Amino acid sequence: MELLINNEDRFHIISIIGDLDASSSVIFDSALEEAINSRQKNIFIDCSQLDYISSPGIGAFTSRLEECTQNNIHLVLYGMSEKIQTVFKILGLDLLIVIKESKEEAKNYVDDAQFTNTMH
Repeated sequence: MELLINNEDRFHIISIIGDLDASSSVIFDSALEEAINSRQKNIFIDCSQLDYISSPGIGAFTSRLEECTQNNIHLVLYGMSEKIQTVFKILGLDLLIVIKESKEEAKNYVDDAQFTNTMH
């Protein structure tokens, strides 16, 4: 697995390339933790090149959900293959984690959520 990390405007993007398994999930979790600790408010996970995900890989996502909620961080996954998306749906994670088809949809989701929050 390889991770590419970059910032675009207000968005911190972690791109996963390859397999997210037991050994690589530790690396991914560390990158996600670093993004959360650096107070990024919009963390996107680009899954367009994610080929495989194991239980520990899923765990790396779920273990950070509460931290994201507590810190008002938008965690959005996008670009998942149908095979990976099916795994998330079977586990019910599509109800807990925001999943969008593209980076553009992810950006629109965050923009809409932030706009709605400023209206209250």
